[in-house]
Amino acid sequence: MKKINKPDLNAPRFRAKRKSILTKDKFFLFKEKYPEHYSVTLDEFKNIVMTFNSLLTDGVINNRDGIELPEGLGFIFMASCPPTKKQNIDYAKSFHYGVQTNYKNWDSDNKLLKIFYSNYTTKYPFTNKQVWSFKAVKQFRKKASDEFKENWSKYIEVNPLAKISNMFDSYRKKDLAKKASLKIPKDYNEFNL
Repeated sequence: MKKINKPDLNAPRFRAKRKSILTKDKFFLFKEKYPEHYSVTLDEFKNIVMTFNSLLTDGVINNRDGIELPEGLGFIFMASCPPTKKQNIDYAKSFHYGVQTNYKNWDSDNKLLKIFYSNYTTKYPFTNKQVWSFKAVKQFRKKASDEFKENWSKYIEVNPLAKISNMFDSYRKKDLAKKASLKIPKDYNEFNL
């Protein structure tokens, strides 16, 4: 057993600066681009954006295959993965007992939740799509985690060594095969040889 010591809570800390998109500058740019929405206030604008984002969150959680983002920006879905090989330390329990302890994920049969973003198969390629990334906010991660604990077997299981783009390719090929098999000419008569 490896001993663990409590940290110094009065030590200096580094806090990264947080950037927000919902600023007055962005709001004024929105009003310039869409003058028909000139009567919308900043609070209403923020409320509309936050409501839309919460609906996207619910869509990702409720749909096994995830969602496609508007304007062809990509796909977001939740998946279950096998546990990592590195140690996932539970610091609260470790400090309480004085010995290093790990999370065990008993609620989800030792599976881990991962939220994936991919823009590999987007319909319309956009500039520099390889540098785009997605980081879920804390509310989304918490809600997704709670739902995953309740219903972890609902979500797709992803091999940690497999590429997500290959998974999307296989789904796309299956869809194309289904669509190709459904095309029957109108003048086709199976009894006319």
